[in-house]
Amino acid sequence: MSITLILVILISGISYYALNNYSFMDKMIMNPYKVSKRNEYYRFVTSGFVHADFGHLIFNMLSLWFVGEAIEQVFAGLFGPSGTFYYLFLFIVGIIVADIPTYLKHRNNSGYNSLGASGGVSAVLFAAFLFAPLMRICLYFFICMPGFIFAILFLGYSFYQGKRGGGYVNHSAHLYGAIFGMVFMAVVYPSSVPNFFAQIMTWRMF
Repeated sequence: MSITLILVILISGISYYALNNYSFMDKMIMNPYKVSKRNEYYRFVTSGFVHADFGHLIFNMLSLWFVGEAIEQVFAGLFGPSGTFYYLFLFIVGIIVADIPTYLKHRNNSGYNSLGASGGVSAVLFAAFLFAPLMRICLYFFICMPGFIFAILFLGYSFYQGKRGGGYVNHSAHLYGAIFGMVFMAVVYPSSVPNFFAQIMTWRMF
């Protein structure tokens, strides 16, 4: 069983339980005020294992499943047995890094909450996009496009929703998770950067 599938099953199970148990959800969710005042830093990680609703959960888990297994195999090919560590580091630290700007912005706001694996999923997605920008990404299984086009649209939507605010979904985490994913891939596999541009130059719309 792949690490990606284990993560999908684990996150889905925890999210389902949290959606039916408010007390548990409250302990897991990212609340910057509680992190700051009570030193509950574990929330940087646990908030990535719960979701606002089933739509949010399904979107994140499908994205992780479709692309995560591919990048997991890439890391296995590049780093051998250590690839599992690289992959888990990318996902978990992606969740943490993506929440840091939110924490700094809202650490004095007791009413602010956010949740979701978006930071980690975005980190995995954009690490994959840097490695293989022409990989096919399909929305709702039939609207398909190259990964780098999807990346542009995804970042634009996340930026807009992040500025708009509202809801429990931390859209800004998409942006910062994506940046972390690309930087991580560029650092651990520097050849991915020139290869990215070389692949982009070969793309033709028709």
